[in-house]
Amino acid sequence: MTESSATALTILDRLAKGDVLISDGATGSYLQQHGLEDGDPEEWNATHPDVVQSMAKAYFEAGSDMVLTNTFGGTALRQSHYGFQDRIPEFNQLAANHARSQAPEGHFVVGSVGPTGVVIDDPLSDDPVSDEQVYEAFKEQIIALAQGGVDAINIETMIDVREAKLAIKAAKDHTDLMISSTMFFDKGPRGFFTMMGTRPEDAVNELHEAGADIVGANCGNGIDVMVELARELRAATDRYLLIHSNAGIPAMKGGKIIYPETPEYMSERFKVMVEEVGINIIGGCCGTGPDHIRAFRAAALGA
Repeated sequence: MTESSATALTILDRLAKGDVLISDGATGSYLQQHGLEDGDPEEWNATHPDVVQSMAKAYFEAGSDMVLTNTFGGTALRQSHYGFQDRIPEFNQLAANHARSQAPEGHFVVGSVGPTGVVIDDPLSDDPVSDEQVYEAFKEQIIALAQGGVDAINIETMIDVREAKLAIKAAKDHTDLMISSTMFFDKGPRGFFTMMGTRPEDAVNELHEAGADIVGANCGNGIDVMVELARELRAATDRYLLIHSNAGIPAMKGGKIIYPETPEYMSERFKVMVEEVGINIIGGCCGTGPDHIRAFRAAALGA
């Protein structure tokens, strides 16, 4: 933290005061707009530190109270696709350092932990990955993030509650950091489910039981669907909730991926989430940027 441990307010302290916190926008979209093509986003922590730092700075200046690290794919299981499985401590510590270097006093750096990209005990795999292997992958990443100086861990875009719980366990076993965990839900004819078939209410209960301080949802199919999902999540818990929404369904235009939802469109609906639903932390996912964060802050806080 940038303040002394005796006086610094944590994320949970802020929420207990009744504050609504503004998170950041997309990491991948920002990096793609600044030159990332088919490469590894996490490698940019080592090869393009100026861009990663400028991303954190842009979000803090736009009004984010908290910024996530560029480590969504920062486990060895994900980095093995690029041949960088031996660079996990380096990539994660650098990412934390880059975000911390741009954080104003009283603002937070949150370690992003995404899915490993494997199906645990996959019966169709010739070399299935076990719970223990997934746990060890999360353990390595989370320890590195803690050593880099993050204030909290955000386990995000999970489709398997089992995997999310392993990440929560790794964080609880090896750090004393606050933990948030968000799932990716899709809406079908029977309502909201993860890809593994878990309903929001069941996910909320399991994540809390595993030790998550804050739960919620991220990504999704646009802000209107997220408002509906937010209501369902709030009905399942009276504890703190986080929503990171993407900017709608992407489409190709002029050879580029375009997300249709404007900052103004999304901010009106985030205002509903804050004022009517009681969502505690709001922010963006795919397709959102600093302009979205400015609009979200203005709508939710009048600032």
